Amino acid sequence: MNKQHSTGIAEHVGRYADAVEAPAGSRWLYTAGTPGMRADGTLPSDITGQTELAWSNIMTALDKAGMTAADIVKMTHYLVNPADLAACVAVRSRVLGELRPASMLMVVAALPRPDFLVEVEVVAARAAT
Repeated sequence: MNKQHSTGIAEHVGRYADAVEAPAGSRWLYTAGTPGMRADGTLPSDITGQTELAWSNIMTALDKAGMTAADIVKMTHYLVNPADLAACVAVRSRVLGELRPASMLMVVAALPRPDFLVEVEVVAARAAT
């Protein structure tokens, strides 16, 4: 099981851990930036729909690797509109519940396609069996 550490620097501004340690000998999974895009290349027009679909795509990648959301040690969100922060965080909170991976959220000027509003990437680790 992954172990959380607090840096003690400041109170959190969100639901995340300061640092997460994976057990020795873990299997690691790194996802690319994952947009809220369907298999046919289409995507919802709103931030909530894109964030939900991005997280669904992440969960599919985790499942294919024999992992779950509990194995996420680090997540990064890329947003193009700072006004979308609350909606993005609300979806992440619904998906992860009480889980607290380390986190980074960046507002960026653009993503690879102009209709991408968000991309999510994760690093996951699971103890080798």
